Amino acid sequence: MAINHLTNLTLPTGDFSDHPSTPIHGGQRRTPRNRHFNSSRIFNYHNNSNKFRVMMMKKKLDRFRFFRLKNVVTVLLMGLFFLVNWWILIRIQDSGRVAQALKLSSLKPNLTTLSIPEELKKVGKGKRPQKTIYARLLAKAAHALAERHSIIEPRDLWVEPYTVASAWKPCSEERNWKPSDGTTGYIMISANGGINQQRVAVCNAVAVARLLNATLVIPKFLYSSVWRDLSQFSDIYQEEHFINYLKPDIQIVKELPEELQSLDLEAVGSVVTDADVVKEAKPSFFLKYILPILHANKVVHFVGFGNRLASDPIPFELQRLRCRCNFHALQFVPKIQAAGALILKRMRKNETRSGPLDKYLVGSFANSKIEGRNADSRYLALHLRFEIDMVAHSLCEFGGGEEERRELEAYRQIHFPALIGLRKTNKFPSPEELRIEGLCPLMPEETVLMLAGLGFDRGTRIFLAGAHIYGGKPRLAVLTALFPNLVTKENLLSPIEIEPFLNYSSQLAALDFIGCTASDDFAMTDSGSQLSSLVSGYRVYYGGGRMPTIRPNKRRIADIFLKNNTIEWKVFENRVRKAVRQTKRVFSRPTGRSVYRYPRCRECMCYLARSAV
Repeated sequence: MAINHLTNLTLPTGDFSDHPSTPIHGGQRRTPRNRHFNSSRIFNYHNNSNKFRVMMMKKKLDRFRFFRLKNVVTVLLMGLFFLVNWWILIRIQDSGRVAQALKLSSLKPNLTTLSIPEELKKVGKGKRPQKTIYARLLAKAAHALAERHSIIEPRDLWVEPYTVASAWKPCSEERNWKPSDGTTGYIMISANGGINQQRVAVCNAVAVARLLNATLVIPKFLYSSVWRDLSQFSDIYQEEHFINYLKPDIQIVKELPEELQSLDLEAVGSVVTDADVVKEAKPSFFLKYILPILHANKVVHFVGFGNRLASDPIPFELQRLRCRCNFHALQFVPKIQAAGALILKRMRKNETRSGPLDKYLVGSFANSKIEGRNADSRYLALHLRFEIDMVAHSLCEFGGGEEERRELEAYRQIHFPALIGLRKTNKFPSPEELRIEGLCPLMPEETVLMLAGLGFDRGTRIFLAGAHIYGGKPRLAVLTALFPNLVTKENLLSPIEIEPFLNYSSQLAALDFIGCTASDDFAMTDSGSQLSSLVSGYRVYYGGGRMPTIRPNKRRIADIFLKNNTIEWKVFENRVRKAVRQTKRVFSRPTGRSVYRYPRCRECMCYLARSAV
C-alpha cells in the first residue's frame, strides 16, 4: 500500500544578528579599525556608550509595553469572539427546539441533543474521553447554519444528473432461457454475516445453482456472535414469492428430500467452507471442483459463501439472474413492510404521498398516491458507519486516547485474530498515515461538518441508520446539536411498534434499509459498507434518475480536514461540495465491480437514450 508521507516540518527561523554574541560576516566578529585610543576618546566612548545603552533600554521597554498591550487586546478580542459564538449557539439551539415542537409533531426529537459548548465541556469527562479537534470548524458551522435560513440551498443538493441517469431503466426481469430442471443435485447454503452480507450470498447461490443445473434449498442464516440474531430466511423475506418468482430460472425447495436428510455431509465431503472456495471465484471453479461433488453425493452444503462468486467474467444471463434475485425476488415480509411504511410516513410529516420506491420496499402498505417531492416533507437518510467493528478493523485513532486504544485492541483480539497476526509479521501504516489516505471511517464530527458544508439547512430532517455508534450517545452530541431533527427508527416507532423487532438485529437492519432506500437524499460515510452499497444500488435501479446519493471521496475529505485549524468556512464549503460533486457522475458499471452496487449495466438495466451520454 503506497502511503504519501507528510513532508518534513521545518523549524521557524529568525534574524538573530542583533544579539551581542552572534557572529556576523561569515562568523567573524566585527572589530574596530583602530585599536589605539587616547584617554579623551576613551571617556567620550564610554559616555556615548552609556547614553546608547539607556536609549536602547528605553526602546526595549517601549517595545515590551507595546507587545504586552497588543497581546491583551488580542486576548480580549478572541474572548469576545468565542463569547459571541457561544451566545449564537445557545440561541439557535433554543430556537431549533421551539421550531421542532411547533412544526414537527410527527417526529420525536433525539434525546441526546446538546449544544456545542455543552459537548465541549464534556470532552474528557466520560468513560471514553474524546479529543474534539474540530472545535473551531464546528463553531463556524454552527454560525453558518444559524444564518442559512435566508440562503437558498445549492441547486444540486437534492438532485441527481437526471438527463443522463434517467436513460437507464430496469430490465433484469426479462428472461431469455428455459427453466432449469435442477436434476444435478441439491445446493444448500448457510450464509454468515449480517443481513446485507446474507443477501449477497443468497443471490450468488441462486446463480451457482443455475450454473450447475442444481436445485436450491431455501437458504439458512448462521448465528453470529457479533449480530446475535436467530432470524431465518422466512423471518425476513417472503418465502413463497422467492420460490415462485425464480421458478422460470431455477428449482427451489424448502428442505432436502428424506433420503438425503440423514446423510453425513461432512463425512462424505459435501461440506464446502469459505476456506475451500477462492474469493471472487469464476464460474469455471464451480464447474471444475463443485460439480463433481454434486455428481457423486447429490448434495453440496456451502457454509459461509460470502463474496465467493466473481463479478466478472460471468455469462450475460447468469449476471442478469443475480440482479433479478436482488431487485425482484427478495421482498420483505409483511411485518417488516408495515413497520417500514410507518417510518416513511412519519419521516414525511404524515403526508399521504408515496415515494417512487415505496411499492418495491413496502408492497401493499405503500400509499397509492404518488406525488412529486414536497420540500417541506423531504428527508435525508444518513448511514453513519461508525460501529465498533468498523472502527477496530480500520486501525485508526479517534481521539479517545489510551483507553480507546486498549478497548479496540481487546476487540481485535476476539473478533479479528487474523488482523492481529498480520500486524506481527507486516508493517502497517500509522493511524496518521491511514487518515491522510482517507482510510479511516468518518467520525460523527466530520460527518456533521460535511453535511453543513454541503449546504443542508439546520431544519433538515435526518433519518440515521444503524444502532450501536461507537462511543454511544455522547459521540452523537455534536451531530444532534447542529441538526436537531435527527431521528432513528427507535425514535419514530412506539415501544409497542418496535417491540417485535427487538433482539433481532437483521430485522432492525431491514427497517434501516427501507428508511434509507426510500429517502429523498441518501448520504453514506463509507462507500465500502455493504448496506450503503445495496441501498445506493437499489436507488439507482428503481429511482429513475431522481434518487441522489452522497458518496464522499474520503481521501479528498481527509485532506480538507487536515487544514481544520486554518481553513476559512467559505473555502471549506467550496472544497467539500467539489469533492462530493465529483462522485455524482453517472457511469456504467466498471468491470469487476458488484452489480448490486452498480446496476447500470446491460445485464441489469437497459440504456434507452444513447444520445444522452
